[in-house]
Amino acid sequence: MEEKRRCFSLSQNKFLQHWYVILFISSLAILPLTQSFNYGKALSKSLLYFESQRSGRLPYNQRVTWRHHSGLTDGLEQGVDLVGGYYDAGDNVKFGLPMAFTITMLSWGVIEYGDEISSAGEYTHALEAIKWGTDYFIKAHTHPNVLWVEVGDGDTDHYCWQRPEDMTTSRQAYKVDEKNPGSDVAGETAAAMAAASIVFRKTNPHYSHLLLQHAEQLFEFGDKFRGKYDESVRVVKGYYPSVSGFKDELLWAALWLYKATDKEDYLRYALEKANEFGGITWAITEFSWDVKFPALQIIASMLLTEENHREMGWFKLVFEQYRSKAEYYLCACLNKNNGSNVNRTPAGLLYIRQWNNMQYVSNAAFLLTVYSDYLRASNQRLRCDRGKVGPEEVLLFARSQADYILGANPMGMSYLVGYGSRYPQKMHHRGASIESYRENKGFIGCTQGYDYWYPRNDPNPNVVVGALVGGPDQMDRFSDDRKNFMQTEACTYNTASLVGVLAKLHGVEEEDGYLNTPLLASS
Repeated sequence: MEEKRRCFSLSQNKFLQHWYVILFISSLAILPLTQSFNYGKALSKSLLYFESQRSGRLPYNQRVTWRHHSGLTDGLEQGVDLVGGYYDAGDNVKFGLPMAFTITMLSWGVIEYGDEISSAGEYTHALEAIKWGTDYFIKAHTHPNVLWVEVGDGDTDHYCWQRPEDMTTSRQAYKVDEKNPGSDVAGETAAAMAAASIVFRKTNPHYSHLLLQHAEQLFEFGDKFRGKYDESVRVVKGYYPSVSGFKDELLWAALWLYKATDKEDYLRYALEKANEFGGITWAITEFSWDVKFPALQIIASMLLTEENHREMGWFKLVFEQYRSKAEYYLCACLNKNNGSNVNRTPAGLLYIRQWNNMQYVSNAAFLLTVYSDYLRASNQRLRCDRGKVGPEEVLLFARSQADYILGANPMGMSYLVGYGSRYPQKMHHRGASIESYRENKGFIGCTQGYDYWYPRNDPNPNVVVGALVGGPDQMDRFSDDRKNFMQTEACTYNTASLVGVLAKLHGVEEEDGYLNTPLLASS
């Protein structure tokens, strides 16, 4: 992502202004009733997006034909095969931490909503999107205690505006190992491979087992040799710094490994380290590629009702503490806390910060969707300061966020590129903004791209279908300008979480039940 300097504190958000609340309530009551969306079509487009972001040698069944092979010598200078994986956003660098988070969230979406994805005819595409990432992680994990975590240099890459097929910038590769630890990136990659192993358990058991082997080794490596990866790979600091540290990723990985293996040791790790690592002490109002606390708290709290955990003695208290923190996050999204809640735009979009805000929206919508299913299945209600909330209201709010993304907003703009009649035309994306390799196989140089293609006022010649751009500002305003990277750049992890939300909504959009009832206003 262009100039990913998004360092932040983990302090709580401010109270909403009263007029924000009033406008939000009005929008909740009106927007979902005036527009309807084809969630299945949006789901299909969101999965197509990942083919636009592929690095490496593209397969015969590549559907995004304006892309071509790229990064075919990645890792060559270091004597390792690092061909493949994903470019994170509109540039040509492969960043390991956000790529792993992307695969974790895609896998989680398939685990929860595989049937719905299948009914949309997209199950094979979903698995292909996951496997393109996990195949790369297998290559990048060259030794039990070595993980290659970046290819390319953000600084040199951002001096050039080139198609990935023409790259002349540095393809230096960077790793973490015993002497240069990276517990956060090792933990997230372990989580991704563990979650993906669940996805492939039935369709490809051998591959599932291989992923699980790598996941367990990576978790052991990250836990034994502790440290932040941005202290070992300093070139990443200006782009994907590990602000939250590595403890959340280790808890996150342990829980995913427990779900993948059913080994009680991993669950005990997450419970015994819960206090020391902040799992039951941090009350957070955002979930992102860096901050995993809300999601791991939700996973842990959902384990509480499982029969085999009810007799775990003092651990029940830890489960309850996890649940308390999970509910804090969910209630903050719903504006139901007496304390800090997540800010919203006047039209009701969750708003964390100006830079690529849609990542936080799609992540929140996914967690709300998953938890609404949990509440429904366990016949429970969400406990908030301002009252209990039923699963219907939780899901309806998640839907309001998805609907905003798809066009139910003051701009009348779909922020999912390629969906609807009006969407961003000048996305901040190197490959999309330059004539495709298929149309012009001539070399386009570093400065040539900046001099001619970057400043053009015309729409991009290539459409990155399914990309979820950064989105509007705190007042619902959006400027479709290639230079406006805070709003017009998309990232893989934006769309990854949205896949699960769209799958769920697709699964129920034709039903006459709770999804078609008016939203209940949160106050």
